[in-house]
Amino acid sequence: MTTNTPLYTGADWDYPLIKKAFDAIERVAIDEMGLDPYPSQVEIISSEQMLDAYSSMGMPLFYRHWSFGKHFARDEMYYRKGMTGLAYEIVINSNPCLCYIMEENTMTMQTLVMAHAAFGHSHFFKNNHLFRSWTDAEGILDYLDFAKAYVAECEERYGLREVERVLDAAHALMSHGVHRYPRRQPLNLHQEMQRKKERRRYEEQTFSDLWRTLPQRTGGPAPRERALDERREALGLPEENLLYFLEKRAPRLQHWQREILRIVRVVSQYFYPQKQTKVMNEGCATAVHYHLMTRLHETGRLTDGAFMEFLHHHTNVVFQPEYDDPRFSGINPYALGFNILQDLKRMCLNPTEEDRRWFPDIAGNGDFLGTWKQAWAEYRDESFILQFLGPKVMRDMRLFSVRDDADEANLVVEAIHDDGGYRDVRRALSAQYDLARHEPDIQVVDVDLSGDRRLILEHRVVDGRLLEASDARQVLRHLATLWGYGVKLHEVDARTDQVLNEFPEVAPAAD
Repeated sequence: MTTNTPLYTGADWDYPLIKKAFDAIERVAIDEMGLDPYPSQVEIISSEQMLDAYSSMGMPLFYRHWSFGKHFARDEMYYRKGMTGLAYEIVINSNPCLCYIMEENTMTMQTLVMAHAAFGHSHFFKNNHLFRSWTDAEGILDYLDFAKAYVAECEERYGLREVERVLDAAHALMSHGVHRYPRRQPLNLHQEMQRKKERRRYEEQTFSDLWRTLPQRTGGPAPRERALDERREALGLPEENLLYFLEKRAPRLQHWQREILRIVRVVSQYFYPQKQTKVMNEGCATAVHYHLMTRLHETGRLTDGAFMEFLHHHTNVVFQPEYDDPRFSGINPYALGFNILQDLKRMCLNPTEEDRRWFPDIAGNGDFLGTWKQAWAEYRDESFILQFLGPKVMRDMRLFSVRDDADEANLVVEAIHDDGGYRDVRRALSAQYDLARHEPDIQVVDVDLSGDRRLILEHRVVDGRLLEASDARQVLRHLATLWGYGVKLHEVDARTDQVLNEFPEVAPAAD
């Protein structure tokens, strides 16, 4: 880039300026950094439209549900009263990548958020192995359009109340509606819609109303049960994807209810990689926008004033409050991801002896962009921190490890800034981003479909953390609603298989 003419000189923007800035960013991102994003579609939206996107999981189109309206009303009240701000952008993992930017932004902010979202996030979406394995960027928008139309059709045909009842239960189980291990073929949402049509056609061809006339068992001894192992093998148990099991096995669900469960399950699976890559995804986008905006300023495409405005916003994004600051709510993922990536850049270009000892394959290799892209492609938050968090970042962020045991009177500092302490801090912080430690491992372990049909669930307890009783009972009620028969849950120690707690059997709610 040889020109030194500023892209703009004021705060106001118009569509030709947006296009001019986008093209300038694209030249640096593609030609200099070698990024590989999806083609981008930038759309300007109002604050109200941004709030609307907030309320429906950040998606541009979605089916209707009362909880979305509730979230919209809450967020709008906070925003209008100045109690909270709005994101400067929303980006959709789709092809083309949809980048929504707010009309209230200044021209500098529009430039920043396009660099952040349309190139940083988009490159990460396209190249990270979790997103490649689990998401279908080509088909997600068409699938959401299908889902919205299908739910609306069900509301008209079966009634708003009935559809809402199924969605309430499905949303309560949403975090337990994912397959956690990669499939042989990536999810193809166009094929999912075609399979739905084939399932409906098959059900219509094989339906017989005579099944409704069969007498129901009213008592007496149940037939002799098959052996537990044989029964579990026939049903594919244990099964951790509760929505999948209900969709396939729930005795009383109608075809349209199963399809709604499938829709919620597919959407939950789509978001699954994002839950595992928050630090990396935001770190990637922040490092990319910082590099792009700096290069535009170095080549005269941004004025000093525009660059100072950018630095103000960037500093706010990567600000990490101290532990005793009222604003503290944990480690800022933008700050942690950005700091690790900037430290990797420093190691590649100007390593110290400490760097050479800790990261011999990275220190001094001179290729920080290649190192960044390899990390973005191959890791998730847990492994990224375990592999690349270095002593300098731990010192700069003042990280150390403390044991806070409720059974002990005092806190115990377990790891400080020495070689052993750095490794312990890195392991402890990495473990906090292990999704398995934050979402309970609940599995279907038994059900006798030829007997009482009671569904038996097991929670594998890690580190002694039991479920909160009132929340668990509410979720079990939703589960029983979908299953149609009684549901029972017991909690066992994952290491010893000792039963720690049992919840009373929950029956489905009366219609």
